[in-house]
Order: sequence, then structure tokens, then C-alpha cells
Amino acid sequence: METKGLWQAVLGELEVSVSRASFSTWFKHTSIISEEDGHIVVGVPNIFTKEWLEKKYHDDIKAVLARMNAGINSVEYKVSTKKSGTVAGNKPAEAPAHTKSPVTTGTYTPPSCLNPKYTFDSFVVGASNELAYAASQAVLKSPGQKYNPLYIYGGVGLGKTHLMQAVGNEIQRRDPSKRVEYVTSEGFTNEFLSALQRKKTGAFSAKYRNVDVLIVDDIQFLASKERTVEEFFHTFNTLHQSSKQIIISSDKPPQAIAGLEDRLKSRFASGMMADISAPDLETRSAILQSKAAAQGIILPASAVEHLARHFQNNIRELEGALTQFIAFCELRGIEPSVAAATGLLSNIVSTRPARRAPAPKAVIDRTAAYFDLKPADITGLKRDKEIVVPRQISMYLMRNELGLSFPKISAVVGGRDHTTAMHSVSKIEKLLEVDENLRADVQAIKERLTL
Repeated sequence: METKGLWQAVLGELEVSVSRASFSTWFKHTSIISEEDGHIVVGVPNIFTKEWLEKKYHDDIKAVLARMNAGINSVEYKVSTKKSGTVAGNKPAEAPAHTKSPVTTGTYTPPSCLNPKYTFDSFVVGASNELAYAASQAVLKSPGQKYNPLYIYGGVGLGKTHLMQAVGNEIQRRDPSKRVEYVTSEGFTNEFLSALQRKKTGAFSAKYRNVDVLIVDDIQFLASKERTVEEFFHTFNTLHQSSKQIIISSDKPPQAIAGLEDRLKSRFASGMMADISAPDLETRSAILQSKAAAQGIILPASAVEHLARHFQNNIRELEGALTQFIAFCELRGIEPSVAAATGLLSNIVSTRPARRAPAPKAVIDRTAAYFDLKPADITGLKRDKEIVVPRQISMYLMRNELGLSFPKISAVVGGRDHTTAMHSVSKIEKLLEVDENLRADVQAIKERLTL
């Protein structure tokens, strides 16, 4: 088997054994660049990918290669600027989707309402956002026809705005004649109120009802604004009946938005609803690597993973950590490393303003309420599954949010042995790395603790 075919076969086998996010992130643009005397050299796009393959996937790659060709006994990774001509997968690389569609005139310039940095190329796909990403790609193929409206929901800083604007940018890049309008619900409200005061509601309606794509961010803030909701309702109907694409984001699903009219909730739910949750460790690492690479900076895999483990809540937090980390290293004239990342973290902790921590009882109360339990269930002796997990989550939060000792946690949660608290915290920490539903639950409870 020739080397090109061999590597495609290897990728085909690896594709079914790793997550889609890992496959896309670490095996894209790789190829075999040489084979001699049983020694394979795999070309990779950058030093970060080289380190990650060596650390995480070397044994898997070597095992698959050995099965494909018994004569192979060693594998090496080298950064190669040579285009492999293949994408991680089972077929030759195709040009990015946007290059297949004709552009009618000149170079694409996004409308002022869209941020040009929000593209699909800079959006890292993982298990936490895979459905929303796939739905957005489907919208590109037939705007206004499939998944209309597209309703994306999730917590703050998880990439909803990035993904929505990426759709808008790509639609207009493919066809500059398309009218794309992006607006926050606050912007929509302020603009409408101004139009009312100036008696220009006709012009306002014409602006939003004659677009090809309407993207509205944070729709939950329209709740209880009767006049604005009425205007948006008619705008929505006009666009939908004309098969114009509508994309909406919120921090929660439609039915959970208090104060939003049922007629709007039903219309939002009639399309495609996709949630985005907090990214897992691997996706967070890929995001950090992608953001650093965009600045021309290559970070050691160990340092990236160290940062990713300590900044878990959202992508904005990750970006902020990366910016601080790069500045931290540059100002001190040191190379990025785990030691440097540790130094940064200690600085952040020492300079972060103190906030009033909730009481342990508040953690128990909020956790119980979230899972529709009574506080006594958390502190009681029952070991039903629907109680044990919330109990473990409450212990995890007391440890990580309040900094309580294990004996103190045990005393608060029914006087258990401190080893029970240790086990519970450790179990939740491990599950958070692989269970996106659990991450969403924990994040939701954290947000309730800060209200």
C-alpha cells in the first residue's frame, strides 16, 4: 500500500475511535511525508499538534500502523509546511465550502453589523456545540428553507454570537446581494423606541422586514416589553412567511423564558433548537491552541492543558486567560510553560477582588431546588440515584466554590465521614471532564449561587 493510501486507512480507523472534536482538531492536515526501513515520519501543521500527537495519540497511531503494515516499527512527527492535500478523514481534501459558491463581485466585506473575525474557520467544534454547529451548516445549504428559525441557546460566553455571525458572514460572502442584519434584542428595542418617538415606525419595520437573514442575539431580553414584542412578532411572521432565514439566540430554551408570550415561544420552538454547553477539557485545549495560533504563537501542550483545567466556565474566560498568559510571559521575558501558567494563576488569585461567598446552606438549598428536591434529601441518609448525584454536586461546590475542608463539608452534609466528601468531590471532578450534561447542571447551580 502506498504511503498516501496507508495514511488514509489509518485515519479511517482512528476516526471511529476518537471524538469528532479530537479528530478534526488533531488529525487535520496530517500526512505521511516519508517511509524508510520501517520508520514512518508523519507531517503535522504545527508544533502544538506534534506535541499533542506524541503525548495523547502516539500509541494508538503506532498500533494502527502496525496492523496495516507489519513492517512498520517506529513513528516520528515533524512540522511540515507542505500541503498534504488531504483532510483528516477518508477522502481527499476539498476546498472549504465557501469556495464552491460563486461570489458575484469583488472581495467580501461584511456589513457593519457583523464582526469579520466570527467565521466557521475560527470556530472550534466539540461535543458541547456539535449540534448547533451542524444546524448552522445546514442553514447555509438552504437559508430560509431548513431549520427556520434556528434557535441556539446556552450560557454566557459559550460561542452563540460567534456561530450566528459566522452564518451571516458566510451567507453574504457567498452572495453579497443578500441582506443580512444582526442585532441584539437590546439594540432592536432601543431602535424601535426611538422610531416611536420620531414617528418613524414605518421605516423601522421596512428595515427589518426586507432582509434575507435576520439574526437576533439574547432574545430573552425582549420578555415583558409589550410594544417591542408586538413589533418583533409581526417582523418574525413576515420574514418566516417569505422564507427568509431567522436565527435567534438565548440563554435558555423558549419555554423557560419568563414573561415571553406563548405565541412567540411556539414559533421559536417550531424550528430547530440547539443548545451549547460548557466545553470539555479537550475542546478547551483546542480553543486555546486555535486562539494562540491565530496570533502566531505556539504554546506547549502541557501549558495549554494546565490553563484549560483551571478555566472551565466559558470561552470568554479562556480567551482572557490566554491573553493574560501571553502578556505574563512577554513582560517577564520567559518561555510559555506549566511553571509560567502556575505563576499566572497565583497572580490572578492574589489580585482577584474578594466576593462574598455563599453560605454552605445556600449551596444545599440551590442544589436541592435545581433538582426539585428538598434540602433534607441532600443532608439525609437516602442513597437513591436521584439524590446521590445532587448530594455529590453540593459537596463539589462547597469544596471548589467555598474552599471548605473535607471534614467541614462532611459535617454540613449530614455528618458523614470526611472520606465520603473526598470521594464525592473527586468523582464529580472526573465526570465534569466527560459529561456535558453534568457540566451544564453544575454551571447553572453556580449561576444561581451568584444571584
